[in-house]
Amino acid sequence: MSETLPPHTPDAVQRGPSDPATLSRKFYFAAWRWHFYSGLFVVPFLMMLAVTGLIMVYFNSVETRFGERLFVTPSGDHTSPDAQIAAAGKAVPDGTVSQYMPPPAADRTALVQVTSDAGPMIVAVDPYTDAVLSIVNKDETWFSFASDIHGTLLIGDLGDRLIEIAAGLGIVMIVTGLFLWWPRAGSETARFLPRLGSRGRLLWKDLHATVGLYTSLVLVFFLISGLAWAGVWGGKIVQPWNSFPAEKWENVPLSDTTHASMNHGAVKEVPWGLEQTRMPASGSMAGADGIADGVPVTLTTVTHLAYGIGFGPQFRINLPSGETGVYTISADSMDGDTENPMGDRTVHIDRHTGKILGEVSFADYSPMAKSMAVGIALHQGDMGLWNTLLNALFCLAVLFLCVSGIVMWWMRRPRGALRLAAPPMPDNLPLWKSAVFVMLMISMAFPLVGLTLIAVLAFDLFVLQSIKPLGRALQ
Repeated sequence: MSETLPPHTPDAVQRGPSDPATLSRKFYFAAWRWHFYSGLFVVPFLMMLAVTGLIMVYFNSVETRFGERLFVTPSGDHTSPDAQIAAAGKAVPDGTVSQYMPPPAADRTALVQVTSDAGPMIVAVDPYTDAVLSIVNKDETWFSFASDIHGTLLIGDLGDRLIEIAAGLGIVMIVTGLFLWWPRAGSETARFLPRLGSRGRLLWKDLHATVGLYTSLVLVFFLISGLAWAGVWGGKIVQPWNSFPAEKWENVPLSDTTHASMNHGAVKEVPWGLEQTRMPASGSMAGADGIADGVPVTLTTVTHLAYGIGFGPQFRINLPSGETGVYTISADSMDGDTENPMGDRTVHIDRHTGKILGEVSFADYSPMAKSMAVGIALHQGDMGLWNTLLNALFCLAVLFLCVSGIVMWWMRRPRGALRLAAPPMPDNLPLWKSAVFVMLMISMAFPLVGLTLIAVLAFDLFVLQSIKPLGRALQ
């Protein structure tokens, strides 16, 4: 949302350094400079996030996360879930069945996840004949590929940290952009619509500013919800304090394994507020009534219990891992099971007794976990067609902001010079100590972002101002 003014600071017209107009001008150029430098780092990441976001929205809505939707011809009754996972297990002989997704409709397939050395395989099974219709490596789908880039750049923790820094600097870019748009003494009125009759740099400036204005709050929301799932601010600071406390399940033995163990591959499957919560453990007499005494605890009986306690039409069951593992029945919007995040629900079943060991629903989440449940569903476009269309439009708007920012820089750069043409640093800018204090506060709230801001500020104040040739190259 930056304006495209000439790359040099005009004379202060003989005003004093504390004159309001002079101060306004200095703060304007300081904000523009931060907007520019944050954009240098953020724009490539925003373009990546927008493109991968479009891919994920498409597969969330038009197709499925595992590829095209598969249909079957209804013919009588379904076979048992145990028979369906047996067929899937035979199709991937070196694997272990880890998850079952019942058919969400009479003409749809059952999906079985089989974990193997090649990765998590999604096996589509005809629920009427137990015929295997397709096998897809979950980690090799377009959705998983886009999700992995979106979250880690395919380079693990390093990519996660770089994206976390970019998200935080993106907020800096938004705040400084809104400051540049805001009317100041002696400037033109802030515009809510572009002057479509204008040409050249003025038209690009108006389009960039107005599109940025209307997408700014949405972009902040997307960046915050992404930061809450990032490795440092989310995983180390925010998430631990907002995870559901497993101790609320009274007298239930707990495992050392957390709910995050049910995530498979690059795609997150466990609600944000449960990832760091310890799982209950099977093998005691604890728990509430579930499967009736004397009835074997199998996937088939657990599936019948799920329907009986209100799950459906779409949900998933994670199978136990080890002797103390549990059956976990879950339905949440971030997995596409429902379109309403307030309907999130997770239930754990003892694999030996069939008792219900623990249950967590949206009402049990902390305020932050509730906002994340809704935020992630909106972020992924999981709340229906309207959400899909708005997210697609938003991704295109972000791409336009990135491209228009590059175009504006290209139009105002010095001709024939290999320079960044950054907005100049204003002299004798007051209140710089307050700015440093604000950055220190940001460092405590967003460690990676704050440290990056302090490093950039130190580079700007001490390196560029001391090494004149370098400063001129970057100006």
